[in-house]
Amino acid sequence: MSHKTKNISILGAGNWGTTLAVILAEQGHRVRLWEYLPKAAEEIQRTRQNRQFLPGITIPTGAEVSSDLGQSLQGSEFCFLALPSSVLRKVCEQVYPLLASDTVLVSAIKGLEDQTRLRMSQVIEQTLKEKSKRLVVLSGPNIASEIARHLPATTVASSHDLSAAEAVQSVLMSRYLRVYTGSDVAGAELGGSLKNVIAIAAGIIDGMELGANTKGALLTRGLAEITRLGTALGADPATFAGLTGMGDLVTTCSSPHSRNHIVGSRIGQGQKLRDILKEMVMVAEGVNTAKAAYELSKEHKIEMPITEQMYLVLFQDKSPRQAVEALMTRDPKSEK
Repeated sequence: MSHKTKNISILGAGNWGTTLAVILAEQGHRVRLWEYLPKAAEEIQRTRQNRQFLPGITIPTGAEVSSDLGQSLQGSEFCFLALPSSVLRKVCEQVYPLLASDTVLVSAIKGLEDQTRLRMSQVIEQTLKEKSKRLVVLSGPNIASEIARHLPATTVASSHDLSAAEAVQSVLMSRYLRVYTGSDVAGAELGGSLKNVIAIAAGIIDGMELGANTKGALLTRGLAEITRLGTALGADPATFAGLTGMGDLVTTCSSPHSRNHIVGSRIGQGQKLRDILKEMVMVAEGVNTAKAAYELSKEHKIEMPITEQMYLVLFQDKSPRQAVEALMTRDPKSEK
């Protein structure tokens, strides 16, 4: 556990960014949380609450909230990126001239970039170039609102630079958040992104009240296809049995707080995706990831039947009932 005060910037004041600000400020660090809407930043700073994304949690005075990017990054030793995947590239381009070259960068984003289908660390490396050499990916079974309430949790800091991963472990580790280090960056990111697709499917199962047997099968077969694609994209298959794979999958598929699970559950109850997304404040990354994962599976000729059905439900208006039937009537196979 770290006792030396660090200057930490967090870009993105959604529920995860705000939670990170809370737990780091509670550890005694100097935190600057960047919220791009000036009015929202001002309100969070004044009320010490982020009512829209993290209601009921008080933000410690050690965290300042601002909509000024330059001010938020000044003297930053660690910079956590907790933005929607869709704006990461644009924000990184603005960050590049403002960032010190030895800052430890932490991607806390679980998604793939639309169009390019790149992992978040790849987008960061493209945009922040030589300044991204100390890049860490933070991923694991992390429902933000539970961690903000100090319920025990674990996460993994993965990096090709062990000292950077250990530095993140040291600033984040607390009595209620246990941080492990890892070196399989691709595995951590793909586990964290692809499980969101399976979480939408889990929500559909709950929305249709299909029961625990169905959910157990979904998680197991879902993990099998995530591992197939992940391995084809250069990850270590063993990573998917760990916290950033199975751990995150089980959590997201069973939590009523998961945005992706909520989307699936409402589809399972017969609502249309566009209506659901219109009403949601938070971003459900699994929707775009379903498209990216489906395209990657075709490109690499990897069988991903659940992901394929999710793509058809989300983007081709296939009914959830037909999707379940398609999965149940596939050709008989061996489990291995």
